[in-house]
Amino acid sequence: MAAPKKKLYLRTFGCQMNVADSQQMAEVLADRYELTSDPEEADLYLINTCAIRRKSEHKVLSLLGSLRDLKRRRPHLILGVGGCVAQQEGEKLLAAVPHLDLVFGTHGIWRLPELVERAHARRTVEVDLLEGYPGRRRRSWPPGVVQGYITIMQGCDNFCSFCVVPYVRGREVSRPPEDIEAEVRDFLAAGGKEVTLLGQNVNSYGRGLPEPVTFRQLLNRLAALPGLARLRFATSHPKDLSDDLIAAFGELPPLCEHLHLPAQSGSDRILRAMNRGYTRKEYLEKVARLRRVCPELALSTDLIVGFPGETEADFRDTLELVREAGFEAAFSFKYSPRPRTRAADFPDQVPEEVKSDRLGRLQALLGEQTLAAHRRLVRRVGEVLVEGESKRGGELSGRLRTNQVVNFAGPRHLLGELVQVEITAAHPHSLKGRWVREA
Repeated sequence: MAAPKKKLYLRTFGCQMNVADSQQMAEVLADRYELTSDPEEADLYLINTCAIRRKSEHKVLSLLGSLRDLKRRRPHLILGVGGCVAQQEGEKLLAAVPHLDLVFGTHGIWRLPELVERAHARRTVEVDLLEGYPGRRRRSWPPGVVQGYITIMQGCDNFCSFCVVPYVRGREVSRPPEDIEAEVRDFLAAGGKEVTLLGQNVNSYGRGLPEPVTFRQLLNRLAALPGLARLRFATSHPKDLSDDLIAAFGELPPLCEHLHLPAQSGSDRILRAMNRGYTRKEYLEKVARLRRVCPELALSTDLIVGFPGETEADFRDTLELVREAGFEAAFSFKYSPRPRTRAADFPDQVPEEVKSDRLGRLQALLGEQTLAAHRRLVRRVGEVLVEGESKRGGELSGRLRTNQVVNFAGPRHLLGELVQVEITAAHPHSLKGRWVREA
């Protein structure tokens, strides 16, 4: 009889790529560990971290401090930290967190079983921060999964002056297209319907491969696979958004009518300081081409306020960009100095109270635009992929092809299905709908 599996608790901070990495962690450990939702019964507690902002880093350190009592109650517990904070801080984490057993970097997921076993057997701290992307192995998709996050590349070559990603994820490395296609085929064979392709800058996918391939060519290849209902991707750098890729939104039926296109600022002066590689005009011209090709496109973005040297006039340029681009949604943040980035040493750092004021004004405008976009959908009927129960319970929840969340009443057998839903009400963060029963 096989020995019972130990319990693994996973806590994930950060982006969709971190979510995909956490899924990979669970898979490589699945022979000996099964997931639990209760940290009190965990034999292995792993934290997958994000270093993109100082606030995220502080959350991780706070959580680690709170786990001291759990380690005292469960002395056999292995506590590990992975991801970007681990890659950034390395052994310095051990000085800050004496009860830590394992630190592994962004490229160490496939070595986890060995690292965990060594930490358990020797009761010594294991630190693994080896460089060099080892590639990505094909996923083992469980039956019934309907959404799949598939990493197609790792790292970034852009070196935006505010961003720590190239230092914790490394330089760009793309997976061979045949490996990605095989993984998508496996996902579809397990019953999957929607694929999201992930990378720090998917628009530059394929550079450096033995036989160069563009991202548009990869999309063509995947969109032709039988059974793929929906295709998404993130994140997309504006400077590498080609006309050919823009055209894909009008030519590839599975490609959803949604694009996340980080602008970061509406000021040309700040964009130059950020080393973004495009101007405000160039960004808006690409938005205009996107909307001509795909009038139903929902556009979301990332925005930073309080970048070093940002004046009130620069900030007003950002507000005006938000209005002109017509963003339906956005992630907005106060600038946060990150280790090793050039902007951390720039003069004219903006006071915290000014950042907070600007963020509040920006988010108020974004909230108005999001709600207005939601209201335009009322009385329309759209396709929803049913993902699960709503956060408040009692209803089903899913997303339109344009990525808005819709909550509606319906039977549980609709889970994982594509259904037609009439939008009946608009809320700031979601939509209310009515299931349109088939005839």
